[in-house]
Amino acid sequence: MIDNSRLIKDSIRNTGLLTDDQIRQALEFQLKSKDCFSHILAKMGFIVNEDVVSSLPDQIGLVPVSLKDIKVDNKAVKKVSSSFAYQHRILPINFQDDVLTIVTDDPLNFLALENLNKILGLKMKAILVTESELKEKQNLYYGDKKEEEKALDNVVQTIDTEKEYYGKGEEAGFAYATGEEDAPIIRLVGLILSEAVKNRASDIHVEPLEKEFRVRYRIDGLLHEVPAPPKHLQGSVISRIKLMAGIDIAEKRLPQDGRIRVRLLDKDLDLRVSTLPGIYGESVVMRILDKASLLIGLEEIGFLTEDRKKFEELIELPNGTLLVTGPTGSGKTTTLYAALNYLNKPNKKIITIEDPVEYQIKGINQVQIRPQIGLTFSSGLRAMLRQAPDVILVGEIRDKETASIAIQAALTGHLVFSTLHTNDAPGAVTRLIDMGIKGYLVASTLQAVLAQRLVRRICPNCKKPYTPKPEEIKAMGLKEKDLVGAEFMMGEGCPECSNTGFRGRQAIFEMLIVNDTIREMIFEKKSSSEIKNKAVQLGMKTLKENGKIKALKGVTTISEVIRVAQMDEL
Repeated sequence: MIDNSRLIKDSIRNTGLLTDDQIRQALEFQLKSKDCFSHILAKMGFIVNEDVVSSLPDQIGLVPVSLKDIKVDNKAVKKVSSSFAYQHRILPINFQDDVLTIVTDDPLNFLALENLNKILGLKMKAILVTESELKEKQNLYYGDKKEEEKALDNVVQTIDTEKEYYGKGEEAGFAYATGEEDAPIIRLVGLILSEAVKNRASDIHVEPLEKEFRVRYRIDGLLHEVPAPPKHLQGSVISRIKLMAGIDIAEKRLPQDGRIRVRLLDKDLDLRVSTLPGIYGESVVMRILDKASLLIGLEEIGFLTEDRKKFEELIELPNGTLLVTGPTGSGKTTTLYAALNYLNKPNKKIITIEDPVEYQIKGINQVQIRPQIGLTFSSGLRAMLRQAPDVILVGEIRDKETASIAIQAALTGHLVFSTLHTNDAPGAVTRLIDMGIKGYLVASTLQAVLAQRLVRRICPNCKKPYTPKPEEIKAMGLKEKDLVGAEFMMGEGCPECSNTGFRGRQAIFEMLIVNDTIREMIFEKKSSSEIKNKAVQLGMKTLKENGKIKALKGVTTISEVIRVAQMDEL
């Protein structure tokens, strides 16, 4: 076991095989080549005889041990990124008392030990193992050298850095790596997209920075940085994405929006593309819309049994308005599509007006707004009413005109679904009134408001029981009676969840049902906080309360609920 790299250097000096200057030169070369130190010594001619190189571990007192009997601690693995581990030929296996223990197949791995010491500020210990065992464990805990890194390296090596690629045109749609003749930049962008889908990302962020070109995936609501192309390929990658999305590649001064339809990994996907000019180039965000993920039932969204029954009763009402609220990316569209799927029967006519139409549902008439030709939410909604629908979905209520028409539709016997951007359910009432809708109209037509957020689900592969900390229990407002029969769980971290402890997301809800008492308060123009207090007294579960139930059942963690619903305070 190696206490630090200085000990190894001293041991090598004692063998008389290398001078201080040779060791320094070899280390400088390793910074550039990232090769094994033993191989570098041979390449530089400092040690010509390969047998001498192979005998170095014995000369300095290092003997390889077997990894079969060594338990790998996931907390230690998380300390070091996969790219660093592969590059420096190591795997962290234990972290205790500010000492990080790693295994390596390179007996002279000074660079890894010194870099980790500087980056993490920890004491380092190393164990020598065989190359095959190291690779096997790295693949288990980090994935197979992050296939996207290997593929990325291969693609980048074939790119001519003197020219900018714009692809072959989009007549045939998006061609992903169909053959060797494909332009390398096309394969590179295809690789970025396919890896995002493979990792269950909801968004891809392509961001030019001052000295680097960054790519990040949003997975389960949080951003994760991934291997990115070099800075000099920035213009080519962004131009390729803009071409695929039907965006003007010559316009780099104004924000633009586009759309890509593509089939990757046996999935039909829609990508909503947004560009934003910045000081170092255009930033691109691609929202990945997986058609299969939107076509789910109400029971899969995250409703508690009692709440699901109430929601089903609400969406079967003959008329009225039902709103779903929450920030961008909180699953509002998925919930509304699940409701439409539930109602989608031959005896009902359903029409939607959306921006954009995220998923085409068989049996439903869907309208895409086109403001450039005058087809807006309000004008489209007026036309829809002449089609005699039973159920109407308005993608979002953005202004007074759209809100007024939606309210009138509800008054004249239609069931209207829509979304609003508010923090909680009662806030939707005051938002409509602030838009200029009369209080008595809101009270007469509003049936319910569903506020929602998404919390990460504990990975089923590595979940285990745990005891929450006193400060978590206090922050969650848990009482002793709540703890009886509780099943607190946490994810230990495993290859299935990329060592995060979470895999997938589920919604938490706050359902405000507008009964006679709440209607009276709306008539009297009570504040949203007063309405919320009364609704809680009448049995409404807040976002935090709903999340607490899911934490007690072991679906998610207390810290995750606090992170997502921290603004939900009475």
